[in-house]
Amino acid sequence: MKLIFHYLKPYVPRMSVGLFIKFIGTIMDLLIPWILSYLIDEIVPQKSMRKILLFGGIMVLCSVTAWLTNILANRMASKVARDTTERLRHDLFRKVSYLSCRQVDDFTVPSLESRLTTDTYNIHQMIGMMQRLGVRAPILLVGGVFVTLTLEPVLTLVLLAVMPFAGGVVWYISQKGIPLYARQQRAVDTMVRTVRENASGIRVIKALSKSDYERKRFQEINRELVKRETKASVTMAASNPLMNLFLNVGLTLVVIAGAFRVYAGVSKPGVILAFLTYFTIILNALLSVNRMFMLYSKGVASAGRIREVLEAPEDLEIHTDVEQKSTENYLSFEHVSFSYRGGAVSVSDIDFTLKEGQTLGIIGGTGSGKTTLIKLLMRFYDPQKGCIRIEGQDIRSIPSEKLHTLFGVVFQNDVLFSDTIAENVRFGRNLEKEQLNQAAKSAQASEFIDSLEEGMEYRLAIRGSNLSGGQKQRVLIARALAADSPILILDDSSSALDYRTDARLRQVLKQKKTARATILVAQRVSSIRHADLILVLDGGKIIGKGTHAELMKNCETYREIAAMQMGGGEEDCEKASL
Repeated sequence: MKLIFHYLKPYVPRMSVGLFIKFIGTIMDLLIPWILSYLIDEIVPQKSMRKILLFGGIMVLCSVTAWLTNILANRMASKVARDTTERLRHDLFRKVSYLSCRQVDDFTVPSLESRLTTDTYNIHQMIGMMQRLGVRAPILLVGGVFVTLTLEPVLTLVLLAVMPFAGGVVWYISQKGIPLYARQQRAVDTMVRTVRENASGIRVIKALSKSDYERKRFQEINRELVKRETKASVTMAASNPLMNLFLNVGLTLVVIAGAFRVYAGVSKPGVILAFLTYFTIILNALLSVNRMFMLYSKGVASAGRIREVLEAPEDLEIHTDVEQKSTENYLSFEHVSFSYRGGAVSVSDIDFTLKEGQTLGIIGGTGSGKTTLIKLLMRFYDPQKGCIRIEGQDIRSIPSEKLHTLFGVVFQNDVLFSDTIAENVRFGRNLEKEQLNQAAKSAQASEFIDSLEEGMEYRLAIRGSNLSGGQKQRVLIARALAADSPILILDDSSSALDYRTDARLRQVLKQKKTARATILVAQRVSSIRHADLILVLDGGKIIGKGTHAELMKNCETYREIAAMQMGGGEEDCEKASL
């Protein structure tokens, strides 16, 4: 609850005004039955129409006041809930954006999505309902009991006898409900993950005729979620009938006792009528309290899940005590080793240097650690051993905002957004139209962009699904080239390009002088053969390092790859690269 109080703090003045207005309206609701009792027992026997109309008018005035104040207070409560949840969701999204890749792996993307949507909605509901009923229900409950004590103390004691049973039910069930709602939210995470997988892989599912299999898998996960929702809902729902049972038993006893007291002349009919009205008010107030506890249980469970993210420690801290070196090398990996989540080693003892203006090529089989090196260079993860330097500075000492501006990158599985081609290339950066056009030309994308009627204003579907694989890759390469970043990284970004387009792209990259270092991750020898340094990876280790000519002489694995792709001869290699 500390989390919620923290976000509610700026709205305390507004909440105070709203709660005061709600207090006035609730008092008006409490006055109406008392005025009715007085009217029946004291005014009606006097047969004074003027007084009857006067007290009737007062009752109407109380009713209108209660109606207006409740509407105004509820609107203010809704605004507070809206603004509080907006700030909370914004901070949560910002925190998620700055989580390290390791932390995202731990939380999982579906769980983070669920916390940003379902959990924030639960908190929104709790804050709104607490303001609506948090003042009204207790005042109606306490005020109703107080007024009934003044009207008929004996009958009130009958009512109070059942209160502990109702209160005990609410407390016990709310204690059981919070863990159940937490487990339910974890089931929601699983559901979100399954829906994401099916939505993103729908083409593969249809192509392999696995729709029935995925439907059954979804059905099992859906059943588990329904099971947990049912358990939580049934547990919380038990409080309403139990409280109704206790209170209706109390009401029956009150009616019986009241009948005897009226018959004995001890009580008046108006008092009994007012008492029954107050009893109904108290019953509804208790049901409202029960509803608040249900929403409170959901809200607390969701707040705990959100707090886990917001209070996640800074995983990639800036190290100011690391050694800095003066070196002529622009980029260097110094005996770097890394494993994901402490599992099997992904890369081991990676050691190389790259001078300014040079190009690095990385080649190797699937799972050899090529993309992992890129993630380590961009400091998505920190290595367990060794260090990575840019111009002699350990990247762990460079703030992430500054470090990431050094890179223009195309990832292996990159994303295009549902926006125009121009905005996908610009990507929120302050780039002129001429820069976008030049980047598209360099990426060999101008040819197909110019053939579109809208040109650069052509709107892409989600993930660029209305483009071919080669067209998507060229737009992504244009994005990487647009800002002329010092370090250009292309991670297997030409796999869908034909050889001619790939060769043109490499020629452009060779002529460009803006990049101080270029890193090419590729499956084709022809894409990296002109690199100043080529790394051949296998099982996370460097098994070959040097130029194309050196590797053809000294690295058997590299020769085998070249032979399979281009016939093996040096002349064949030369022809394939043209």
